[in-house]
Amino acid sequence: MKRSVAELVGTFWLVLGGCGSAALAAVFMAGTNDIGIGLLGVSLAFGLTVLTMAYAIGHISGCHLNPAVTLGLAVGGRFGFAETPAYIVSQTLGAILAAALLLVIATGTDGFSLGANSLAVNGYGELSPGGYSLMAGLITEVVMTFMFLFIILGVTDKRGTAVAGGLAIGLTLTLIHLISIPVTNTSVNPARSTGPALVLALSGEGKALAQLWLFWVAPLLGAALAGLAYRFFEQPHSATA
Repeated sequence: MKRSVAELVGTFWLVLGGCGSAALAAVFMAGTNDIGIGLLGVSLAFGLTVLTMAYAIGHISGCHLNPAVTLGLAVGGRFGFAETPAYIVSQTLGAILAAALLLVIATGTDGFSLGANSLAVNGYGELSPGGYSLMAGLITEVVMTFMFLFIILGVTDKRGTAVAGGLAIGLTLTLIHLISIPVTNTSVNPARSTGPALVLALSGEGKALAQLWLFWVAPLLGAALAGLAYRFFEQPHSATA
């Protein structure tokens, strides 16, 4: 229970910090000047949420914050399959709560207008920031999640040097966002995608919810493939006499 609650809090922070930076601060006008943080700032914000939570709850729950990470670690033999449902439910609930709070905050200004792409939702086609296709989004999400999990498995390998593991994982997520925000607004995390999509749907904007299937299928597939692939690099057990 404590681990699941930690995952809820951590994923809440990831969505509030990451999606919040995109929705509230990516573009911010001061007079005629845009002093927003832009794509680079949003990418750093997502990385910083993971970095800060890695040190806050890593010793409690492992700081997955992501159903794809939980599945990838389970497939890779680093986490028990029996615990994955509780983690995934907690992560998704944390993301939904954060998205709901973000909507409340966003509506606190007269300039806010609710749209199909509000709250930094993920999407393809008309919901893709760059107008990228379904196939482009699928490939991007599978590959980016594969690399994310592969790096996480490597960083947390007992043979490695995990002193700065949280930093490495946070910077990896930053890099992933720098690459893929124009394509899908970067998911690699089904919970992160579910929160904003569901909250928007409940507010009358259901386009992101209709595309949500991709942001469960692709990240989970990429994560599972990474878990299988990293097993090739695991140190074999010594034969007993």
